[in-house]
Amino acid sequence: MNRIRSYGVWVVLLAFILEGCGLSSDQGQLVGTQKRKPWYHSQPYGTVYIPTGTFHMGQSDEDIVYALTSRPKQVSIQAFFMDDTEITNDEYRQFVYWVRDSIVRTTLGDAMGFVINNNNGTSRLNWDEQIEWSSPDVRNAIADLYYSPADRIGDEFQIDKRKLKYKWEWVDLNSAAKHIYLRKDADPGDKTPRSSFIRREEEQIYPDTLVWIRDFTYSYNEPLAEYFYHPGYDDYPVVGVTWDKAKAFCAWRTNYLNQYLKSVGQPPNNPYRLPTEAEWEYAARGGRDFNKFPWGTPYLRNAKGCFLANFKPLRGNYIEDGGYYPVKTTAYFPNDYGLYCMAGNVSEWTSSGFDESIFAIIDDMNSNYHYDADDSEPETRKRKVIKGGSWKDVGYYLENGVRAYEYQDSAKSYVGFRCVMTYMGRSINDRP
Repeated sequence: MNRIRSYGVWVVLLAFILEGCGLSSDQGQLVGTQKRKPWYHSQPYGTVYIPTGTFHMGQSDEDIVYALTSRPKQVSIQAFFMDDTEITNDEYRQFVYWVRDSIVRTTLGDAMGFVINNNNGTSRLNWDEQIEWSSPDVRNAIADLYYSPADRIGDEFQIDKRKLKYKWEWVDLNSAAKHIYLRKDADPGDKTPRSSFIRREEEQIYPDTLVWIRDFTYSYNEPLAEYFYHPGYDDYPVVGVTWDKAKAFCAWRTNYLNQYLKSVGQPPNNPYRLPTEAEWEYAARGGRDFNKFPWGTPYLRNAKGCFLANFKPLRGNYIEDGGYYPVKTTAYFPNDYGLYCMAGNVSEWTSSGFDESIFAIIDDMNSNYHYDADDSEPETRKRKVIKGGSWKDVGYYLENGVRAYEYQDSAKSYVGFRCVMTYMGRSINDRP
C-alpha cells in the first residue's frame, strides 16, 4: 500500500515538473481547453424566462372574417427571455438620451475631455465627464445640433430630433448561410469576403410624436403630442416607433449590454431582437395550448365582470375596460408566464414578415418568415406581423392566433414592441 501511495506522489510531482518545462500535463489525453471558466446565462433585467416547448400556432376559434391566414400548425420553440412588459417611454428615452449624449461627446471631442485617446491609436467616449448644457462653450461647440433660431420657441435651446441617428453594423448570417461560399468547380481564389455579409445601418430614432393626430381624422388628440416626452407617461408603452426604429433599439441594447460584459471580462450574450411571430404567440399563450386569450379563458371578462385588457369594448365604450388610450404597461394581470398586456394596450411588432399563406410552408421548428436584408422586392416585402391587438381594436384582435400587419416604415399610435433574447443552453434549470 505504501508503495502505491509513493508511486502516486511521484506521478503528481512529475506532472508539475513537466508543466514547468512547458510540456503538457494532460498525459496525452483529450481533455478540452481546461482554462475556460464555467458560464451560465444570466437572466436579463426586466425579462421572464420562456421555456422550450411545443404548441399549436394559429387560430384557436372560429375564423369569423374567413381570412384563412392563420391555419393551426404544431410548432416547437427554443427557450428565450422576453421583456415582461412592452418597452416603456422611459426605457426608450434611455436609448434616445444615449444617442444624443454620444453625438454631443463626439462633437466636443478630446479638447474638453469627452473623448479619451488610447495608447493603441483608438479612442473611446468618456462617460464620466458631465455635459454642462448651459455652458456657452458647449452650446457654441454643438450649435449645429440645435434647432436654428428661426425654429426655436422663445430662447429655449433644443436638440434637433431629426439629427439623433444611431449607427450599427451586423452580420447577415441568413445571407451567408445561403451563399455558396466555395463551389467544387470554383477557383479557390474566388472566395466571397466576409465583408459581403456585413450590413451597416443608420436610423433616425426619435419617435413620431404626431401619430396621435395623423392616425385619427376629425379627432382632437393634440395634447397627446407630449405622450413620449412628458414624465406623466413614463411607464406607458412607447408608440410612434417604426419597425426599423425598434430594430435599432434592439441593436443598441445588445451593444450596451455586451460592452459592459466585455469590461468585466465576460463573453457576450445573444443579441436582443424582436420576437418572431411564433415566439410571440407561444409566449402569449402562457403555457396553455389552444387557449383563446393570454389569460386562458375564452372570455374577455373575469368572474366579476371586469374586462381583462385595454381594448375597444361595447362598440366604442373605450373607458369600460378601465383604460382609454394606452395605459401603464402593468395595468392588467399578467399571463401564466408573467407577461403583461400580451393582449390589448398596444399591438406589438414582430420580426416576421406577413404573408397570407405562409403557414403552409414555414418550418415547424422556430418558425419564422423573413426576407433577406438585400431583397429589393415589391412593397409587400415591407409588411411585418403585429400581434396582440391594441387599445383601439375590437376584442377579435386580442386573440392569440389572430394576425395583422403594418408596413415596417410606418409609425402608429397603437403599435409598440418588446424584446427577446434566445437562451444559450437546454434549460435555465440546468444551472447549479
